[in-house]
Amino acid sequence: MEIGVSLVAWFGRAARLARGLEAQGFSSVLFTDSQNLCPEVWSQLAVAAVATDRIGLGPGVTNSVTRDPALTACAAVTLQAESQGRARLCIGRGDSAVQRIGRREQPVADFALYLEQLQAYLRGDAVDRHGFASRLEFLRALGDLPKVPLEVMATGPRVIELSARVADRVCFAVGANPEFLADRIAAARAAAEVAGRDPASLELGAMINCVAHDDLGAARDAIRGGATTFARFSSFRGNDLARLPAPLQEAVAYIREHYDMKNHTRANVAHTQGISDAFVDWFGVVGPVARVCDRFRELADLGLDFVHVVPGSTDADRAIVGASLQAIAKDVIPQLQG
Repeated sequence: MEIGVSLVAWFGRAARLARGLEAQGFSSVLFTDSQNLCPEVWSQLAVAAVATDRIGLGPGVTNSVTRDPALTACAAVTLQAESQGRARLCIGRGDSAVQRIGRREQPVADFALYLEQLQAYLRGDAVDRHGFASRLEFLRALGDLPKVPLEVMATGPRVIELSARVADRVCFAVGANPEFLADRIAAARAAAEVAGRDPASLELGAMINCVAHDDLGAARDAIRGGATTFARFSSFRGNDLARLPAPLQEAVAYIREHYDMKNHTRANVAHTQGISDAFVDWFGVVGPVARVCDRFRELADLGLDFVHVVPGSTDADRAIVGASLQAIAKDVIPQLQG
C-alpha cells in the first residue's frame, strides 16, 4: 500500500514541501485546490514537478464546478508532461472552493457527465460540446505519454458507484474505521462488476486524517478540525444519515447543526466542541507510532492500494505535524513495504 500526503502548499513552499516528502519516501503529494483560501493549485504543482524526480503529484482535490472539464484535463496533461508521467487527477464534487463563490457541491448526475467528458479529454477522444467536437488537440504531439489516472474522492453510495464505473481510482473519504471502509470497498467492487469492469482493475484508496505522536491527546487535538471537515462530507445532500454507523451518524448530526465554513478545517473553534475523543479515534488514526502502524496494517489488509495522509488541521502545531510525518516515513512506510 502506497502512502502519500495531502496538504496546503503555501507561497514559496511548494518545491521544498514536495522535495522533502519525496526524500522521506512518500509516494505522492496532493496540494489543496481552494482558490479563495490557497495559492492556485496547478501552478504550485508545476513548481513541485521541477523540484522533484519521483513523487506523484496532483490536486487534493480539485472540483467539477469551478473549472471546465477541458481546462482541468489540459492542466492535468500539462503536469503529466512536465513531470514525466507523475501526475494524478484527484477530483470531487466541490467543497470550500465552490462555497467561496456562493455555490454548492455539484449534483451527482451533473458530476457523472463531467467525469465522462473529463475521461474522454484525457484519452484524447472528441467530446460533444454544444455540437462542436472538442478535444485536446495537442495530445497527438506528446506521443506515448501515459494517460493521467482519474481519481474520484467518494463518500456516499451514489458517488462510489459512479466512481467505480468511470474512474481509474476511487479514494474514500469516510474515515479509517475498518468495518465501515470494508463496506465501502465492497460497494465499489460490486459496482465495478455491474458496470462490466474487472473489480481488480480498480485502484482503491482513502483519505486518512492521521497524526503519530506519543501524547494521544495532542494527536487527537491535531486532527480534530480535519476529521470534522471530512466527516461533514457524509452530511451532503443525498446521503442517508440513518444508514451511517452510529459514531458517524452522531457526529454528522452535530456537524450539520454547528459547522461554520468561516472556520473550515480548523480545530480550536466552536464547531469542533461536540466532536468527542472517541469519534476522533474512530474516524482518524492517532497516537504513538506502534498504534499508528497497527492501524495502517489494518488498512492495507482491507485491500487498499493507497492512502493519502491528511497530517493535521489548519491550526495544528507545525512541530507536531512535522514530527508525525517523519515518524510515518521512518516507521510506517518501511513496515508496509516490507
